[in-house]
Amino acid sequence: MLGRNKGKRIEKYIGDYVVFDLETTGVSCYNDQVVEISAVKVKNGQIVEEFTSLVNPGCPISYGASQVNGITDEMVADAPSFDVALAEFLKFVGDYVLVGHNIHTFDMKFLYRDAEKYFGEIPGNDYIDTLRLARLCLPELGHYKLTDLSDYYGISTAGAHRALNDCRMNQIIYERLGAELEKKKEDARICPRCGQFLYKRKGRFGYFLGCGSYPACKYTENL
Repeated sequence: MLGRNKGKRIEKYIGDYVVFDLETTGVSCYNDQVVEISAVKVKNGQIVEEFTSLVNPGCPISYGASQVNGITDEMVADAPSFDVALAEFLKFVGDYVLVGHNIHTFDMKFLYRDAEKYFGEIPGNDYIDTLRLARLCLPELGHYKLTDLSDYYGISTAGAHRALNDCRMNQIIYERLGAELEKKKEDARICPRCGQFLYKRKGRFGYFLGCGSYPACKYTENL
């Protein structure tokens, strides 16, 4: 779903969504490139379809990146360039809400950058970051890497750091976090305008409750 505007980050459970993950040559959305993109499509909480593609980044993959994800220059030599893989991914996603781990500060930046570069528009899909949900739902945990959450929920981490395996793990984690969210709603304050959680914040005149989807929603309550 390409357009001129970014989607909103939301914090709730929905039954139909697409979990996605990227593997890259490094951590910089300014200098590094995508080497793998994968996704799983979920309906009513169950995976119904999968997508995965290695990507030829047009540059060498650093030793450090290969040590993390196991992807080498030889593996991507005959893979499609990212404009081809990204077009297929966007077709697979359609207008589904995107779900991923740490996507707000990492994966979405690569998607926006390269969609703008190749197609002149960006994905407008709303998205859910399971890292933020985990910090909200499990404040006692302290460590929130995908493998940490998998260990917490007793999910196998075999094949971690390859994009499709991470998507499968994250899908189960999101379902578990959805159950945590339902329990948390019993005690949490919810924004009456958009249904997101309200957070305690400090402003010029003291503490107040502000909507978690700010700046998309600017609802506040005085304390």
